[in-house]
Amino acid sequence: MQLNDITSALPTSTPTTATSSTSSSSSSQSSSGTGTSQTLNEQDFLQMLVTELQNQDPTNPLQSTDLAAQLAQFSSVSELQTLNTNVQNSTNANLVMTQSISNTMAATLIGKEVQVNSSQINYDGTTNPTLGFTLPSSAADVKVNILNSNGTIIRTIDEGPMASGDQMMTWDGKDSSGNQVPSGSYSFSVSAADSQGNQITPSLYVLGTVQGVKFGPNGASLLVDGAQVALSSVQEIY
Repeated sequence: MQLNDITSALPTSTPTTATSSTSSSSSSQSSSGTGTSQTLNEQDFLQMLVTELQNQDPTNPLQSTDLAAQLAQFSSVSELQTLNTNVQNSTNANLVMTQSISNTMAATLIGKEVQVNSSQINYDGTTNPTLGFTLPSSAADVKVNILNSNGTIIRTIDEGPMASGDQMMTWDGKDSSGNQVPSGSYSFSVSAADSQGNQITPSLYVLGTVQGVKFGPNGASLLVDGAQVALSSVQEIY
């Protein structure tokens, strides 16, 4: 009887009452062990091999070559499981080390000015925020819109024509009527067009000072001028 025939052979093999009982018990254990998984582990393989030996035909016993081949399969299964465990442990160790390096690097940024890939503005009521954007090509007309926390445009600043590349401006914290806005969360957007009226899509960023670092399950994040941003969103450090 071969190892891959054990499932079909077990129900019909009844050499003795004791053997039948053992086969039934083994079959039951195998069913419960694999009820939640479609893969065989090392214990399942060993149990099937032992059951095969218990239920082999006395007139046609398992050949030594067949037994050696099945033992080799058992050894391969064991080695693969050990390799899988080692790879998983190595992956977990690398993840911990990477997160530790990231946390250490984030802490060194406190007090530094950074360029963050974001359109969010955390206005404190006194400091004028520096807004930036990158134009992929020259624009004949550029407008910067300041929006409140509800997404309503409270001011539009006409910058006129601008060359391609990085551009920066400072918002004085006033709305379209010249009134000073209260502190809070704001955002900005940029609309640009070339001389033919074709729209240009710029990438936006803000400049700010790193005031602190917050550690969480997803890694470190920075507090830039009071706004929490992901470490991965930092484009430049000054």
